[in-house]
Amino acid sequence: MKPFRTGFLAAVFAGAFITAVQADTFVYVGNADSNDIHVLKLNTANGDLSPVQVAAFPGITKAGPSTPLAVSPDKKHLYAGVRSDPFTAVGFAIDSATGRLQHTANGPLADSMAYIATDRTGKHLFSASFGGNKVAVNPISPAGRVQAPKQVIATGPNAHAILPSKDNKYVFATNMGSDAVLQFTFDATAGTLFANTPAAIDTPDKTGPRHLVFHPNNKYAYVITELSGDVIAYNYDAKAGTLKAFQTVSLMPPGGAKPWAAELRITADGRYIYGTERTTSTITGFRVDATSGKLTRIDTVPTQKQPRGMGIDPGSKYVFAVGEQSHALTAYRIDGGKLVALKEYPVGRKPNWIEVIDFR
Repeated sequence: MKPFRTGFLAAVFAGAFITAVQADTFVYVGNADSNDIHVLKLNTANGDLSPVQVAAFPGITKAGPSTPLAVSPDKKHLYAGVRSDPFTAVGFAIDSATGRLQHTANGPLADSMAYIATDRTGKHLFSASFGGNKVAVNPISPAGRVQAPKQVIATGPNAHAILPSKDNKYVFATNMGSDAVLQFTFDATAGTLFANTPAAIDTPDKTGPRHLVFHPNNKYAYVITELSGDVIAYNYDAKAGTLKAFQTVSLMPPGGAKPWAAELRITADGRYIYGTERTTSTITGFRVDATSGKLTRIDTVPTQKQPRGMGIDPGSKYVFAVGEQSHALTAYRIDGGKLVALKEYPVGRKPNWIEVIDFR
């Protein structure tokens, strides 16, 4: 074989190898009692997971009630919220080839934060405090380090989640104790939130709005209610940055159990939504109508004990759920919206948050 062809083929094979490495998908599990993150590599062909790393939280000695995670839009940084005093955002750099985490720096949070999320530029960290009844904004340095809070806003009782719109112009925060979803405008240059008009929309009394997701088409949003075990569907006005409810569906299985709903996730293709319920330790799936955004119940399946956290791979093929009391993870394959259990994996103590990153 001529040297040119040999060199060319070697370059092709090397390039193919690099592409394969960069295309790997990783699952990150936040564990509250062990104060760490378990990193697992996903085999996208069959849903198998293999352990990669257990990343501890340097400088953190006390356990908190949960460990919310947030990933920067460029997938270069992962942040973990520590809910024990001193309240901290632990920052990690992500190696896209291996999925491994390298600790960068710890930054201060304004309170015990039940939820954290970056804005769409990765320059700001939003957070919501259940016990502190507030939301906050922290700047993030160009190196990916969380700085001291720049803005702290008092809310009604039990702020639980906070999430920016896809265009980064608006921010929404659930207020579980006052049965409301707060609506903000966001100045991404200054990193400042302002009350939108209206400043909030109410949910029915004693429903307890907890987490929310946007549909990929940016026309709909969905909120899971902790106290009533429902999913509320909203039309989203992207120009005004406001929500309007049009449907409520229950995720509770038959039997009359007291609702204690937790996580809500939507597939990247927008076809399915899944919600976890802790009293019955179940996951309920819904089909999303592409035209109207309405939800149709698919089924309910048993899962890990007290499932607080759940994640979906970006390829919309697999769902992962962890149990706070079982300290384990179950992987499911999505089959026409139904969940087919694959395997169970041990993780850290009191797992409660999952983020899935695909480096394609």
